[in-house]
Parts: sequence; C-alpha cells; structure tokens
Amino acid sequence: MFRSGGRPYGQAVRNFRLLTRRNFGLLWAGGLISFVGDWVLFTGMPISIYQITGSALATTLMFAAAVVPSVALGSVAGVYVDRWDRRRIVIGGNLLLALVLVPLALVHDAGTIWIVYLVVLAAATIGQFVTPAVGALLPRLVEKDELVAANSLNASSANLARIVGPPIGGVIAAAAGIGGVALVDAVTFLAPALLVGLMRGVPMTASALATVEEGVRAWRKLWREWTAGLRVIRERRVIAALFLLVGVASIGEGVFRVLFILYVVQLLHGGASELGFLMSMQGIGSVVGSFALVAISARVAPAPLIGWTALLFGAIDLVIFNAPGAGATFAVVAGLFLLVGLPGAMTFPTMFGVIQASAPDAYRGRVLGAMGTTSSLLALVGLVLGGVLAAPVGTVTVLNIQGLAYVIAGAAMLVLLPRAMDRDRREPIPLAG
Repeated sequence: MFRSGGRPYGQAVRNFRLLTRRNFGLLWAGGLISFVGDWVLFTGMPISIYQITGSALATTLMFAAAVVPSVALGSVAGVYVDRWDRRRIVIGGNLLLALVLVPLALVHDAGTIWIVYLVVLAAATIGQFVTPAVGALLPRLVEKDELVAANSLNASSANLARIVGPPIGGVIAAAAGIGGVALVDAVTFLAPALLVGLMRGVPMTASALATVEEGVRAWRKLWREWTAGLRVIRERRVIAALFLLVGVASIGEGVFRVLFILYVVQLLHGGASELGFLMSMQGIGSVVGSFALVAISARVAPAPLIGWTALLFGAIDLVIFNAPGAGATFAVVAGLFLLVGLPGAMTFPTMFGVIQASAPDAYRGRVLGAMGTTSSLLALVGLVLGGVLAAPVGTVTVLNIQGLAYVIAGAAMLVLLPRAMDRDRREPIPLAG
C-alpha cells in the first residue's frame, strides 16, 4: 500500500504549499466561502420548509428538485464544459447562482413553497456546468502527481465549511427563515466569482479554442462529442470501475438524506440542534481526514487507499446505525460521526484525482459531467428507496443495507482497481472525437 522511495515529509510540505500558488489558492479560498453558504442554505432551508409545512414530503421534494437537473443535464453539460473556457464558466455560473436565490425572499408560508422548488431546480441546473468546470479546471492548476493532494485540499474546504455552516444555518433559519439563509448563500457565491476572476495564465483546452474559432457551428457536434465522452468512460477501465463506487455511494447518500432526520428523531430523540451538531462533528473528522490525505498522498497507492477507506467508512456506518439500539449515549454517537469523517474524507478526493488523471483533458468535463449524472440519478433512486422502505422495513434495517453496500464496494475496489490500472497501462486506448 505504501510507495517506496522519496522523502515523504518534504512531499507533504510541498502538497500543503499548493495553497500558496496563486491560481489554486484563489480557487480554494473561493470554494471555502461558497461551501459555507451552501451548508447554511441546505441546513436552514429544509428545517424552515418542515416548520412551514409540517410535511416531510415537502422537504423530500426539495432534495429531489436538486437532483433532477443533474440526471437530465449533467452528462450533456460536460460537453459544453469541454467546449467553453472553464474559468469563465465558474465565474459566470457563480454570479447566476447568486441571482437565482433572490426569489427565496418571497417564501413566507405553505402557499409560496413552490418558489423553493423552482429556485432549487434553477440553481441545480447552473451547478451542472459549474461543478464539472471546477473539476476539469483543477488539473490545469497543479501537476498530475499533485491531483490527489489538490482534491483533498479542496475537500478540506468543504469539510471546514461543514463545521461552521450547519449551526449558522440553523440559527439564521430560526431568526430570518428561508429568506435569511438564501441571502447569506447568495453573498457567498460572489466570492468564487471574484477570486477565480483574479486568476492569471490559465490556458484554455484545445476543444475550447476550437469552439471559439468555429462559433455557432459548434453545436452540430454535440451528439458526437457526448458519445465520445461516454466512450472514454467505457474504455478506460479505471474510470469504469470507479463509477461502480460512485453508484453505490450515491444510492447510499440518497437513502441517508431521507433517513438521517428519522435517525435523529426516532433513535436519538433529538431535533434540529442535534442534527446540526452531528453534521458538524462529521465535518471535524473530515477536515482531519482531508489534511491527513494531503500529508500521505505521495506515499500511499491510490487503489488500496480507495478500497480500504470505503470499506472502513461502511463499517463505521454500521456501528453508528446500531449504536442507539445498543444503549449508546448521544456523546458516543457524536464521537462515531467524527470518526466516520476520517475515511470519508480520503475516499472521494483520491477517487477524483484518479479519474482526473485517467481522463484526457479534452474529455475531462464530459467524464465528470457523466459522473454527476450517474451520481444524481442513483441518489434519486436512494431517496425513493429510503422513503418507501423506511416504514415497512424499518429505518435501522435500511441504513444497515446502505452501510453493508459500502463495505462490499470497498472490497470490490481492492480487487478491481489494481487490475484496471494495470490493464490501462498495458493497453492505452487511442481516443479521438
């Protein structure tokens, strides 16, 4: 699992010094501020919706509205991410995201909840372009062997935000409702637009340059470009294997979104404050895990790291789900949430780094867009399964199935990834289109 040779301490220091590079540092700082706003919104808004409507279904519909655009557009949006200047997509997309949140100030009662669904739908649609653009832009800011560390640092910004965002969201929601949390989130979208705008010397992809030259004729190539991106996923065995892990994780995420509230209310006898506290505890663990990954990424091979951390994540999940029934106190459960953040923060940044390195630059937006579509479609499946099965099967049973799926997926990665990496090295696939 550990790589031989090199100077691990010096490499770890160099990994952390990525933050001092102008372009990467600007992207990281903008992401941190934006993530804080996102956690404020998506903690405060579901609580407010439930308080206004008294309906768990109304909250579930909000989550579904956030997923639908990715199912419908994520893969196709990746084509345009590869055509256009990714830096400009990030800037323009964040400005639009700030704008579309404004109507949430009009939501005051159950009769205006429909505004929430439209705003979430619009914001998620814009996000289908922004998210893969950030992921595809990152390899232009760092070296190939720095991708895992760079992704881990980016994940650390999201996890730092997870520590402070949920409690702030709960307080603002109680004081100012949906309009208050929306205003905070809108302001935080201005930061990445400004900071990414300060980047210098970021080259466009070859596809983007060609699009500038071709102008309006580029739309005719949409179908060919989209299928070419799917061919990359199929022919690069590493990417195809990791899509399996993405699928399992996405279904599990959908199930957990629905059942987390039931877990807190039914099993822990808690409420909004306990829910926010547990989210923050997992955020603390994730920050530690992210920084640990930055330190060890140069010494640990990615395939076993992905497999073992996914397996460990599922195993700790199983303990968490069954701890209340075994008489564990809330403090013990909170400690377990902190612990599960450690492997969770290592699995996916490593996975993204491998995918980014495996996908040719000209196809990277399409690959990441397709991953977003796959993730969202299966998260929607998880949302439905969680909602349908919770009552007849039981909350703990459904959560246990989710945790066991992570364990199995992690074990599968330990077998599949080394073979896929060896196959891709021995049989490189010539790509065109």
